[in-house]
Amino acid sequence: QPSPVVTFYQAVPGCRAPIRADSSVLGTLPSRGFQYWQALRAASSFGWYVFPPNDFTLQWDGAEIIWTYRGAKAWYPLQSVQFPGFQARFDRAAPKRLRGFAPPFLTAVPEPGIVQLWTGLMIGSAEDWSVLVRPPANLPRNLAFDLYEGIVETDRWFGPLFTNLRLIKTDVPIHFSTETPLLQVQPLHRTTYDDDVSNRFGVVADMAAFPPDAWSRYEETIVKPNLAPVHPIGTYASWVRRRRRGGCPEHTA
Repeated sequence: QPSPVVTFYQAVPGCRAPIRADSSVLGTLPSRGFQYWQALRAASSFGWYVFPPNDFTLQWDGAEIIWTYRGAKAWYPLQSVQFPGFQARFDRAAPKRLRGFAPPFLTAVPEPGIVQLWTGLMIGSAEDWSVLVRPPANLPRNLAFDLYEGIVETDRWFGPLFTNLRLIKTDVPIHFSTETPLLQVQPLHRTTYDDDVSNRFGVVADMAAFPPDAWSRYEETIVKPNLAPVHPIGTYASWVRRRRRGGCPEHTA
């Protein structure tokens, strides 16, 4: 088997393993969208779903955050806490020189309403590969919180897979479940987000300046399919699938 581009290391016992992201977004896409919206399917299935390591709940009053978790008997003020029972397990498994350095599970950072959350996973990647850590693509979001996105150079930085979330609603319990993906982790080759790539883009500011090649491509992808006696649905999806199989010319729709 080829070496993996990204490797997840499960540290918290019993935490749910990542899974390949799903082109149907866990069955939430309309059936017509799943069949024909190829661009949406491709974005949805790019990368892996990562889940919370345990069911837990946060509540924010605008100043202080409290939390509880499955099996707890009370609510607790949140500053920085270990995953329940994890410190002892970490110290048993880690080399002696690293004992006492278990990553925290939840940390309330100084900025109001922002929590750093550890997924229970460590992460590493092949040389020159990084990861984009983001909310699950096209999955309806919980309106009580939002997630920040970040790119981590995990070929050089091996450590806990964290995310930062911003609580939005106050005075209501915000529940996180192991049944619902929390994150989508997507592989990025370092060259794809290099400044040299991002700085090299063009803008054609007037249709009169569109080159002939652009109009020819527009004709192939938009006009000809609509002039066909039978206009099939989902021509782009069919074209992408044929192209992946090596049976579609460059500009055929």
